[in-house]
Amino acid sequence: MSSQTFAGPFCCGGPPLTLINCFPFLPVCVGHHQFHDQYFDTPTFDLTLRNMWLRKRKGCWELKCPTTQSVNSTQNSSGQQSKAGLCTQYNELTNLHEIHQRVIEVINAVCEERGTKPIQLDLEESWVQNANLVCFAEFTTIRQSFALKGEGVNVDLDQADFGYQVGEVEVVIPKGGDVQAALEKIENIAKKLGLNPHERVLGKMDVYLKKNNPEHLATLKRMHVL
Repeated sequence: MSSQTFAGPFCCGGPPLTLINCFPFLPVCVGHHQFHDQYFDTPTFDLTLRNMWLRKRKGCWELKCPTTQSVNSTQNSSGQQSKAGLCTQYNELTNLHEIHQRVIEVINAVCEERGTKPIQLDLEESWVQNANLVCFAEFTTIRQSFALKGEGVNVDLDQADFGYQVGEVEVVIPKGGDVQAALEKIENIAKKLGLNPHERVLGKMDVYLKKNNPEHLATLKRMHVL
């Protein structure tokens, strides 16, 4: 199963309820929950350097990958950006078979580049270890989710356990859905919120890596991934 996510992050420097009360329109709270994320990659960061993010959340695997560029490309930004520069786009895979197939495809593309032997892995319980994937980031998030009536848009306010808060305007559509309509929704809501489309807002991963693995972050920046 796959979908396309369009997300526009924004600064979230105050208490979530205070921020929501400042919105020019009243959203409806649709959830308040906590989750723990683990992100996996090879020791040489073969996935993240191709802007692919393998995550385990609530015991389920998810893979976020670029909407256009091939797996061989390392010259990519944080998803495909809209013309306003505000929104990032990712394909999100949640089917374990598709995730396994995509990850092995990337790793074997890297093996081909390096002239090393490709790997052959069956989808079994130990496939992550056998693919030499290790956890490079791990944190817990408290999230409040709000729906904007009549807009088809969600707003998430996240507080991570390493002391960072960020908000996100998000639209999720099925693969092959109306991309332009999703982008227009994000940009219209951004205008209503008074967001600056030219201001780059740091995501949770940016801040986590800056605190815990600045070398990895520097490499991702150098390769124009983050």
